[in-house]
Amino acid sequence: MTGETVTLAEAHPDDIPAFKKELQDAFAQAVIDEFGSLPDGPIPSDQVLDAAIAAPGAVVLRILSGGRKVGGAVVTLDRDTNHNALDLFFIRTGEHSRGLGLKAWLAIERRYPETAVWRTLTPYFEKRNIHFYVNKCGFKIVEFFNPRHRDPHQPEGPDDLPGDGEAFQFEKIMRPA
Repeated sequence: MTGETVTLAEAHPDDIPAFKKELQDAFAQAVIDEFGSLPDGPIPSDQVLDAAIAAPGAVVLRILSGGRKVGGAVVTLDRDTNHNALDLFFIRTGEHSRGLGLKAWLAIERRYPETAVWRTLTPYFEKRNIHFYVNKCGFKIVEFFNPRHRDPHQPEGPDDLPGDGEAFQFEKIMRPA
């Protein structure tokens, strides 16, 4: 890892359009790398992003390195159960392979020490993400969503990512119940 310090700050409402564009650019690169091209429109769609950002308990975070915006996250906090979700997480295109993702994740863990369990989801084709969550951050794969076992949070079918809704659900137990 580099010696860069990573900090978090809540995103200002005026920053949300840039946050969304940077997230969509980062996600698009992964889809292009896997499938060769993008389907019509940004990934995830503005509708999906707006719903995540506006969800009850959602917090939009900017990931900063030396004061520069290098990524972002949307976490959803359940203050009753402390079972929290990492809904969206990205490091800007051009900022990868410098240890910023792991530093950002550890900063999120420190910011929410009351968390009992973290959950997150990533598309099946995102090998880089799977490696990151399992081998770097200590998550465990707990479920595989696919056409025969749909994500109960997506009852209408797959979201706007390619791959027919196939995704891994990850969980990290921070402290026993």
